[in-house]
Amino acid sequence: MKFLDLAKVYIRSGGGGAGSVSFRREKYIEYGGPDGGDGGNGGSVWAEAVDGLNTLIDFRYQQHFFARSGQHGMGSQKTGATGDDIVLRVPVGTEILEEDGETLIADLSTLGERVCLAQGGNGGWGNLRFKSSTNQAPRRANPGQPGVERTIWLRLKLIADVGLLGLPNAGKSTFLAATSNARPKVADYPFTTLHPNLGVVGVDDVEFVVADIPGLIEGASEGRGLGDLFLGHVERCAALLHLVDGTSGTLLEDHRTILQEIEAYGEGLSDKPRVTVLNKIDALDDEERAFLKEELEAVAGPVHLMSGVSGEGLTDVLRTLRDLIDETRLRRRAEADGADEDTPWQP
Repeated sequence: MKFLDLAKVYIRSGGGGAGSVSFRREKYIEYGGPDGGDGGNGGSVWAEAVDGLNTLIDFRYQQHFFARSGQHGMGSQKTGATGDDIVLRVPVGTEILEEDGETLIADLSTLGERVCLAQGGNGGWGNLRFKSSTNQAPRRANPGQPGVERTIWLRLKLIADVGLLGLPNAGKSTFLAATSNARPKVADYPFTTLHPNLGVVGVDDVEFVVADIPGLIEGASEGRGLGDLFLGHVERCAALLHLVDGTSGTLLEDHRTILQEIEAYGEGLSDKPRVTVLNKIDALDDEERAFLKEELEAVAGPVHLMSGVSGEGLTDVLRTLRDLIDETRLRRRAEADGADEDTPWQP
């Protein structure tokens, strides 16, 4: 499935049905009076966060969503039928923005959360509503209220507990493949990762979700490379994992580049808890490891040593990340296993 995290959508709610002008005409009833019914209300357009979706690809093939209008009122005091609503089913973590792409309408960050994007128009009153002691035969009715038409943007920000940061080829995808069942593309050239990937990582008795985004380069905040288009997917993370390539000849410059780009991006990314890791230590001897770690710690604080290929240091890094994640976001593997054991077998 192709990953899509931004979509433009046109929506329109249904208009209300017009009220009816009608008079009762029956044999042997001399003074029937007005009996025009009201028009039905128009359908509304809703957005709902549902489970099982992690992309907005459905909105690539359908961009127009129009709710049905209410039916007109009829004689014999018959009210018109209400128009059906339309529900836009979006992944959890979707932001809904105005046409300018900046004004936030709603942030659907909880499963089952709903928001009304366009309210259906009210139905018009029939002439029965206008009957009074001084106007017993009104010949007027209200038209239905028109629907609301608007253009909105849907922007997906993935829900993850840990976000991976680093230059292209820093080993982010290798780390995700080594610690989870995710299988991102891994190759020896830059920008192998072209769209975000999610993986469920387990350590000891808990699991959490890690998001891998395309690598950043210097000037990403100004649009260079793939730019900072995908940094929004780590805005909701509890912690960041910053991978630094230990085989790079510009270790400190690489580290500084990432910090500058997340500061330029803003949105509080630079204030999140961050774990710095010297990666690819399988290609370094003991003396090089000690020297590079000391050099990096002078500017970055505590540094972990790790190799995504050999698996060295992976568990220590995962445990450090686990300690930075709130308990409410962690999923207990023991509880999940126990639930499976207690559930009776069914064909």
